[in-house]
Amino acid sequence: MPSEELSSERAINPASEVGGRIFPVPLHVGRPNIGNREAFLAYVGQILDNQWLTNNGPMVQRLEERIAKQLGVKHCVAMCNGTIALEIAIRALGLSGEVIVPSWTFVATAHALYWQGITPVFADIDPATHNLDPEAVRRMITPRTSGIIGVHLWGRAAPVDALQSIASEHGLKLMFDAAHAFGSSFKGQSIGSFGACEVFSFHATKAFNTMEGGAVTTNDDELAEAMRLMRNFGFRGYDNVVHPGTNGKMIEMCAAMGLANLDSFDAIVESNRNNHSAYHEALAGIPGISLLSFDPSERNSHHYIVLEVDAGCLVGRDAIIDALHKENVLARKYFWPGCHRMQPYRDLFPHAGLVLPHTCELAERVVVLPNGTTLKHGAIETIAAICRSLVSI
Repeated sequence: MPSEELSSERAINPASEVGGRIFPVPLHVGRPNIGNREAFLAYVGQILDNQWLTNNGPMVQRLEERIAKQLGVKHCVAMCNGTIALEIAIRALGLSGEVIVPSWTFVATAHALYWQGITPVFADIDPATHNLDPEAVRRMITPRTSGIIGVHLWGRAAPVDALQSIASEHGLKLMFDAAHAFGSSFKGQSIGSFGACEVFSFHATKAFNTMEGGAVTTNDDELAEAMRLMRNFGFRGYDNVVHPGTNGKMIEMCAAMGLANLDSFDAIVESNRNNHSAYHEALAGIPGISLLSFDPSERNSHHYIVLEVDAGCLVGRDAIIDALHKENVLARKYFWPGCHRMQPYRDLFPHAGLVLPHTCELAERVVVLPNGTTLKHGAIETIAAICRSLVSI
Protein backbone atom coordinates (compact mmCIF):
# COMPACT_ATOMS: atom_id res chain seq x y z
CA MET A 1 0.00 0.00 0.00
CA PRO A 2 1.42 3.45 -0.90
CA SER A 3 2.49 5.45 2.13
CA GLU A 4 0.06 8.26 1.30
CA GLU A 5 -2.81 5.79 1.72
CA LEU A 6 -1.81 4.59 5.18
CA SER A 7 -4.78 4.39 7.47
CA SER A 8 -5.27 6.89 10.27
CA GLU A 9 -5.05 4.00 12.69
CA ARG A 10 -1.42 3.36 11.79
CA ALA A 11 -0.58 7.07 11.93
CA ILE A 12 -1.68 7.41 15.53
CA ASN A 13 1.54 5.75 16.56
CA PRO A 14 4.18 7.00 14.10
CA ALA A 15 6.91 5.08 15.92
CA SER A 16 5.28 1.84 14.77
CA GLU A 17 6.50 2.55 11.24
CA VAL A 18 9.68 0.52 11.57
CA GLY A 19 12.43 1.43 9.15
CA GLY A 20 11.13 4.77 7.92
CA ARG A 21 8.67 7.61 8.01
CA ILE A 22 4.96 7.37 7.35
CA PHE A 23 5.45 9.44 4.19
CA PRO A 24 8.72 8.42 2.49
CA VAL A 25 8.09 11.13 -0.13
CA PRO A 26 7.82 14.58 1.50
CA LEU A 27 4.46 16.34 1.42
CA HIS A 28 5.18 20.02 0.76
CA VAL A 29 3.18 23.16 1.34
CA GLY A 30 2.86 24.91 -2.01
CA ARG A 31 3.65 21.96 -4.27
CA PRO A 32 2.92 23.20 -7.82
CA ASN A 33 -0.44 22.57 -9.43
CA ILE A 34 0.16 21.63 -13.06
CA GLY A 35 -2.79 21.83 -15.40
CA ASN A 36 -3.22 20.44 -18.89
CA ARG A 37 0.21 19.13 -19.96
CA GLU A 38 -0.83 18.58 -23.56
CA ALA A 39 -2.10 22.15 -23.86
CA PHE A 40 1.12 23.49 -22.33
CA LEU A 41 3.30 21.48 -24.71
CA ALA A 42 1.21 22.66 -27.66
CA TYR A 43 1.78 26.28 -26.57
CA VAL A 44 5.50 25.57 -26.24
CA GLY A 45 5.53 24.25 -29.79
CA GLN A 46 3.94 27.48 -31.00
CA ILE A 47 6.54 29.52 -29.12
CA LEU A 48 9.39 27.61 -30.71
CA ASP A 49 7.80 27.85 -34.14
CA ASN A 50 7.31 31.60 -33.74
CA GLN A 51 10.84 32.07 -32.36
CA TRP A 52 9.35 34.77 -30.13
CA LEU A 53 10.54 34.02 -26.61
CA THR A 54 10.05 37.30 -24.74
CA ASN A 55 9.34 41.04 -25.22
CA ASN A 56 5.53 41.12 -25.05
CA GLY A 57 4.95 38.13 -27.28
CA PRO A 58 1.58 36.69 -28.33
CA MET A 59 1.36 34.29 -25.38
CA VAL A 60 1.81 37.11 -22.86
CA GLN A 61 -0.74 39.25 -24.67
CA ARG A 62 -3.23 36.37 -24.74
CA LEU A 63 -2.71 35.67 -21.04
CA GLU A 64 -3.23 39.33 -20.16
CA GLU A 65 -6.45 39.45 -22.17
CA ARG A 66 -7.82 36.30 -20.59
CA ILE A 67 -6.99 37.36 -17.03
CA ALA A 68 -8.45 40.85 -17.53
CA LYS A 69 -11.66 39.33 -18.88
CA GLN A 70 -11.86 36.73 -16.12
CA LEU A 71 -11.36 39.31 -13.36
CA GLY A 72 -13.54 41.96 -14.98
CA VAL A 73 -10.84 44.64 -15.20
CA LYS A 74 -9.67 46.88 -18.03
CA HIS A 75 -5.97 46.13 -17.78
CA CYS A 76 -3.72 43.24 -16.79
CA VAL A 77 0.00 43.97 -16.99
CA ALA A 78 1.97 40.70 -16.79
CA MET A 79 5.34 40.76 -15.02
CA CYS A 80 8.30 38.43 -14.50
CA ASN A 81 7.35 37.89 -10.84
CA GLY A 82 5.13 39.26 -8.10
CA THR A 83 7.88 41.19 -6.32
CA ILE A 84 8.84 43.18 -9.42
CA ALA A 85 5.12 43.72 -10.00
CA LEU A 86 4.84 45.22 -6.50
CA GLU A 87 7.88 47.44 -7.06
CA ILE A 88 6.64 48.73 -10.40
CA ALA A 89 3.12 49.37 -9.07
CA ILE A 90 4.53 51.24 -6.07
CA ARG A 91 6.73 53.41 -8.27
CA ALA A 92 4.00 53.99 -10.86
CA LEU A 93 1.66 55.20 -8.09
CA GLY A 94 4.33 57.63 -6.89
CA LEU A 95 4.39 56.32 -3.32
CA SER A 96 7.04 57.86 -1.07
CA GLY A 97 7.86 58.54 2.56
CA GLU A 98 5.91 56.00 4.60
CA VAL A 99 3.44 53.35 3.48
CA ILE A 100 1.31 51.33 5.90
CA VAL A 101 1.40 47.55 5.50
CA PRO A 102 0.75 44.53 7.69
CA SER A 103 3.69 42.75 9.26
CA TRP A 104 1.71 39.52 8.93
CA THR A 105 2.55 38.93 5.26
CA PHE A 106 5.34 37.58 3.09
CA VAL A 107 8.39 39.82 3.45
CA ALA A 108 8.26 40.84 -0.23
CA THR A 109 5.43 43.24 0.61
CA ALA A 110 7.75 45.22 2.88
CA HIS A 111 10.89 44.71 0.79
CA ALA A 112 9.23 46.15 -2.32
CA LEU A 113 8.88 49.42 -0.42
CA TYR A 114 12.22 49.44 1.40
CA TRP A 115 14.09 48.57 -1.83
CA GLN A 116 12.88 51.91 -3.21
CA GLY A 117 13.72 54.02 -0.17
CA ILE A 118 10.18 53.96 1.25
CA THR A 119 9.58 53.14 4.92
CA PRO A 120 7.14 50.30 5.55
CA VAL A 121 5.08 51.15 8.64
CA PHE A 122 3.60 48.01 10.19
CA ALA A 123 -0.01 48.04 11.38
CA ASP A 124 -1.69 45.30 13.39
CA ILE A 125 -4.22 42.77 12.15
CA ASP A 126 -7.67 41.58 13.11
CA PRO A 127 -7.01 38.18 14.74
CA ALA A 128 -10.32 36.84 13.41
CA THR A 129 -9.48 37.49 9.75
CA HIS A 130 -5.64 37.76 9.76
CA ASN A 131 -6.04 40.89 7.61
CA LEU A 132 -5.25 44.53 8.40
CA ASP A 133 -7.29 46.09 11.19
CA PRO A 134 -8.57 49.45 9.83
CA GLU A 135 -8.38 51.09 13.25
CA ALA A 136 -4.76 49.99 13.59
CA VAL A 137 -4.10 51.54 10.18
CA ARG A 138 -5.59 54.84 11.36
CA ARG A 139 -3.27 54.87 14.36
CA MET A 140 -0.16 54.57 12.16
CA ILE A 141 -0.89 57.50 9.82
CA THR A 142 1.61 60.36 10.02
CA PRO A 143 2.30 63.46 7.86
CA ARG A 144 4.80 61.30 5.90
CA THR A 145 2.25 58.61 5.00
CA SER A 146 1.60 58.42 1.26
CA GLY A 147 -0.28 55.15 0.94
CA ILE A 148 -1.66 51.89 2.26
CA ILE A 149 -1.03 48.39 0.93
CA GLY A 150 -3.72 45.96 2.01
CA VAL A 151 -3.04 42.23 1.73
CA HIS A 152 -5.75 39.69 0.91
CA LEU A 153 -4.19 37.04 3.15
CA TRP A 154 -5.04 33.39 2.45
CA GLY A 155 -7.22 34.69 -0.38
CA ARG A 156 -9.64 36.28 2.11
CA ALA A 157 -10.44 39.84 1.08
CA ALA A 158 -8.90 42.59 3.17
CA PRO A 159 -11.38 45.16 4.58
CA VAL A 160 -11.59 46.89 1.22
CA ASP A 161 -14.33 49.41 2.01
CA ALA A 162 -12.86 50.50 5.35
CA LEU A 163 -9.36 50.90 3.90
CA GLN A 164 -10.70 52.86 0.92
CA SER A 165 -12.60 55.14 3.30
CA ILE A 166 -9.43 55.80 5.31
CA ALA A 167 -7.38 56.40 2.17
CA SER A 168 -9.94 58.84 0.77
CA GLU A 169 -10.26 60.67 4.08
CA HIS A 170 -6.51 61.23 4.36
CA GLY A 171 -5.65 61.65 0.67
CA LEU A 172 -3.65 58.41 0.51
CA LYS A 173 -3.07 55.99 -2.36
CA LEU A 174 -4.50 52.50 -1.78
CA MET A 175 -3.29 49.36 -3.51
CA PHE A 176 -3.56 45.68 -2.68
CA ASP A 177 -1.16 42.77 -2.54
CA ALA A 178 -3.36 40.02 -3.97
CA ALA A 179 -0.63 37.38 -4.14
CA HIS A 180 -2.92 34.83 -2.44
CA ALA A 181 -6.15 35.98 -4.00
CA PHE A 182 -6.38 34.94 -7.65
CA GLY A 183 -9.91 33.62 -8.06
CA SER A 184 -11.17 35.20 -4.81
CA SER A 185 -14.00 37.70 -4.48
CA PHE A 186 -15.20 40.56 -2.27
CA LYS A 187 -18.97 41.13 -2.11
CA GLY A 188 -19.24 38.87 -5.13
CA GLN A 189 -16.83 40.95 -7.25
CA SER A 190 -13.57 39.39 -8.36
CA ILE A 191 -10.51 40.66 -6.54
CA GLY A 192 -8.42 42.58 -9.05
CA SER A 193 -10.30 45.84 -9.44
CA PHE A 194 -10.07 47.35 -5.96
CA GLY A 195 -7.93 50.31 -4.94
CA ALA A 196 -5.74 51.97 -7.54
CA CYS A 197 -4.39 48.56 -8.54
CA GLU A 198 -3.92 45.00 -7.30
CA VAL A 199 -0.78 42.89 -7.54
CA PHE A 200 -0.84 39.13 -8.11
CA SER A 201 1.87 36.53 -7.75
CA PHE A 202 1.87 33.60 -10.14
CA HIS A 203 4.78 31.83 -8.44
CA ALA A 204 4.87 28.04 -8.64
CA THR A 205 3.54 27.73 -5.09
CA LYS A 206 0.32 29.63 -5.81
CA ALA A 207 -3.03 28.08 -6.70
CA PHE A 208 -2.67 29.57 -10.18
CA ASN A 209 0.90 29.67 -11.41
CA THR A 210 2.91 30.57 -14.49
CA MET A 211 5.98 28.76 -13.09
CA GLU A 212 7.30 32.20 -12.12
CA GLY A 213 5.44 35.42 -12.74
CA GLY A 214 3.01 38.03 -11.58
CA ALA A 215 0.72 40.77 -12.80
CA VAL A 216 -0.84 44.10 -11.88
CA THR A 217 -4.51 44.68 -12.64
CA THR A 218 -6.16 48.10 -12.77
CA ASN A 219 -8.96 50.11 -14.34
CA ASP A 220 -6.72 53.19 -14.59
CA ASP A 221 -5.59 53.71 -18.19
CA GLU A 222 -2.70 56.04 -17.33
CA LEU A 223 -1.41 53.80 -14.56
CA ALA A 224 -1.51 50.76 -16.85
CA GLU A 225 0.39 52.63 -19.57
CA ALA A 226 3.06 53.76 -17.09
CA MET A 227 3.54 50.19 -15.82
CA ARG A 228 3.83 48.81 -19.35
CA LEU A 229 6.58 51.32 -20.05
CA MET A 230 8.34 50.65 -16.76
CA ARG A 231 8.47 46.86 -17.21
CA ASN A 232 10.43 47.33 -20.47
CA PHE A 233 13.05 49.95 -19.54
CA GLY A 234 10.70 52.80 -20.51
CA PHE A 235 10.85 52.03 -24.24
CA ARG A 236 8.10 53.24 -26.56
CA GLY A 237 8.98 51.80 -29.93
CA TYR A 238 12.54 51.42 -31.17
CA ASP A 239 15.33 53.49 -29.59
CA ASN A 240 12.82 55.73 -27.85
CA VAL A 241 13.03 55.72 -24.06
CA VAL A 242 10.33 57.96 -22.59
CA HIS A 243 10.18 56.81 -18.97
CA PRO A 244 12.44 55.36 -16.23
CA GLY A 245 12.10 51.62 -16.18
CA THR A 246 13.51 48.18 -15.48
CA ASN A 247 13.21 44.66 -16.85
CA GLY A 248 9.96 43.25 -15.55
CA LYS A 249 8.79 41.33 -18.61
CA MET A 250 7.16 37.91 -18.42
CA ILE A 251 8.62 35.40 -20.88
CA GLU A 252 6.49 33.46 -23.34
CA MET A 253 7.15 30.07 -21.71
CA CYS A 254 5.71 31.31 -18.41
CA ALA A 255 2.68 32.75 -20.17
CA ALA A 256 2.14 29.38 -21.84
CA MET A 257 2.04 27.67 -18.46
CA GLY A 258 -0.41 30.32 -17.31
CA LEU A 259 -2.72 29.71 -20.25
CA ALA A 260 -2.68 25.96 -19.65
CA ASN A 261 -3.33 26.42 -15.95
CA LEU A 262 -6.16 28.88 -16.56
CA ASP A 263 -7.92 26.11 -18.46
CA SER A 264 -7.54 23.86 -15.41
CA PHE A 265 -8.11 26.45 -12.68
CA ASP A 266 -11.69 25.48 -11.87
CA ALA A 267 -10.63 21.86 -11.42
CA ILE A 268 -7.72 22.92 -9.18
CA VAL A 269 -10.07 25.00 -7.00
CA GLU A 270 -12.52 22.12 -6.76
CA SER A 271 -9.72 19.78 -5.64
CA ASN A 272 -8.59 22.32 -3.05
CA ARG A 273 -12.14 22.81 -1.81
CA ASN A 274 -12.60 19.07 -1.39
CA ASN A 275 -9.29 18.84 0.48
CA HIS A 276 -10.29 21.72 2.75
CA SER A 277 -13.56 19.95 3.58
CA ALA A 278 -11.68 16.72 4.26
CA TYR A 279 -9.27 18.51 6.58
CA HIS A 280 -12.20 20.15 8.38
CA GLU A 281 -13.79 16.76 9.00
CA ALA A 282 -10.56 14.99 9.93
CA LEU A 283 -9.42 17.70 12.35
CA ALA A 284 -12.80 18.20 14.01
CA GLY A 285 -12.79 17.78 17.75
CA ILE A 286 -9.03 17.88 18.26
CA PRO A 287 -8.60 19.87 21.48
CA GLY A 288 -6.85 23.22 21.04
CA ILE A 289 -6.63 23.08 17.23
CA SER A 290 -8.94 24.93 14.83
CA LEU A 291 -9.01 25.22 11.05
CA LEU A 292 -9.37 28.69 9.53
CA SER A 293 -12.58 28.78 7.52
CA PHE A 294 -13.61 30.80 4.48
CA ASP A 295 -16.80 32.77 3.86
CA PRO A 296 -19.02 30.42 1.83
CA SER A 297 -20.66 33.40 0.12
CA GLU A 298 -17.31 34.45 -1.43
CA ARG A 299 -15.02 32.71 -3.91
CA ASN A 300 -11.65 31.45 -2.72
CA SER A 301 -9.09 29.05 -4.18
CA HIS A 302 -9.01 27.20 -0.81
CA HIS A 303 -5.30 26.82 -1.44
CA TYR A 304 -4.22 27.46 2.15
CA ILE A 305 -4.94 25.01 4.97
CA VAL A 306 -4.36 27.21 8.01
CA LEU A 307 -4.43 25.79 11.54
CA GLU A 308 -4.49 27.86 14.70
CA VAL A 309 -3.04 26.21 17.79
CA ASP A 310 -4.73 27.72 20.82
CA ALA A 311 -3.02 28.53 24.11
CA GLY A 312 -4.97 25.73 25.78
CA CYS A 313 -3.57 23.03 23.50
CA LEU A 314 -1.62 20.31 25.32
CA VAL A 315 1.36 20.87 23.02
CA GLY A 316 2.69 24.00 21.34
CA ARG A 317 2.63 24.87 17.67
CA ASP A 318 6.33 24.06 17.20
CA ALA A 319 5.90 20.60 18.73
CA ILE A 320 3.15 19.86 16.19
CA ILE A 321 5.36 21.03 13.32
CA ASP A 322 8.29 18.96 14.60
CA ALA A 323 6.13 15.84 14.78
CA LEU A 324 4.79 16.40 11.28
CA HIS A 325 8.29 17.00 9.90
CA LYS A 326 9.50 13.73 11.40
CA GLU A 327 6.91 11.99 9.24
CA ASN A 328 7.86 14.02 6.12
CA VAL A 329 4.81 16.31 6.34
CA LEU A 330 6.60 19.60 5.73
CA ALA A 331 4.14 21.93 7.42
CA ARG A 332 5.10 25.60 7.64
CA LYS A 333 4.65 28.35 10.21
CA TYR A 334 3.70 31.17 7.83
CA PHE A 335 4.51 34.10 8.28
CA TRP A 336 6.60 33.60 11.35
CA PRO A 337 8.08 35.61 12.94
CA GLY A 338 6.42 38.58 11.17
CA CYS A 339 8.16 41.08 8.89
CA HIS A 340 8.92 43.42 11.79
CA ARG A 341 11.15 40.71 13.30
CA MET A 342 13.10 40.18 10.08
CA GLN A 343 16.03 42.24 8.84
CA PRO A 344 16.44 45.09 8.27
CA TYR A 345 13.18 45.92 10.06
CA ARG A 346 14.14 44.21 13.32
CA ASP A 347 17.00 46.68 13.76
CA LEU A 348 15.18 49.67 12.30
CA PHE A 349 12.05 49.23 14.44
CA PRO A 350 13.11 47.25 17.52
CA HIS A 351 9.95 48.16 19.44
CA ALA A 352 7.42 47.56 16.62
CA GLY A 353 5.98 44.59 18.46
CA LEU A 354 4.48 46.93 21.05
CA VAL A 355 1.88 48.08 18.52
CA LEU A 356 1.46 44.64 16.93
CA PRO A 357 0.07 42.45 19.74
CA HIS A 358 -2.26 40.41 17.54
CA THR A 359 0.45 39.88 14.92
CA CYS A 360 2.94 38.68 17.54
CA GLU A 361 0.41 36.36 19.16
CA LEU A 362 -0.79 34.85 15.91
CA ALA A 363 2.76 34.30 14.67
CA GLU A 364 3.24 31.76 17.46
CA ARG A 365 0.06 29.82 16.70
CA VAL A 366 -0.28 29.28 12.94
CA VAL A 367 0.52 26.10 11.02
CA VAL A 368 -0.03 25.73 7.26
CA LEU A 369 -0.54 22.17 6.02
CA PRO A 370 0.01 20.63 2.56
CA ASN A 371 -2.70 20.99 -0.05
CA GLY A 372 -3.07 20.75 -3.80
CA THR A 373 -3.90 18.36 -6.57
CA THR A 374 -1.06 15.94 -5.74
CA LEU A 375 -2.32 14.92 -2.29
CA LYS A 376 -3.15 11.22 -2.38
CA HIS A 377 -6.14 9.46 -0.87
CA GLY A 378 -5.76 9.03 2.87
CA ALA A 379 -3.02 11.61 3.34
CA ILE A 380 -5.28 14.18 4.99
CA GLU A 381 -6.68 11.70 7.48
CA THR A 382 -3.17 10.51 8.33
CA ILE A 383 -1.92 14.07 8.87
CA ALA A 384 -4.89 14.76 11.15
CA ALA A 385 -4.23 11.54 13.08
CA ILE A 386 -0.64 12.62 13.75
CA CYS A 387 -1.97 15.91 15.16
CA ARG A 388 -4.63 14.14 17.18
CA SER A 389 -2.10 11.73 18.71
CA LEU A 390 -0.06 14.64 20.09
CA VAL A 391 -2.92 16.22 22.03
CA SER A 392 -4.57 13.00 23.17
CA ILE A 393 -1.76 11.71 25.39
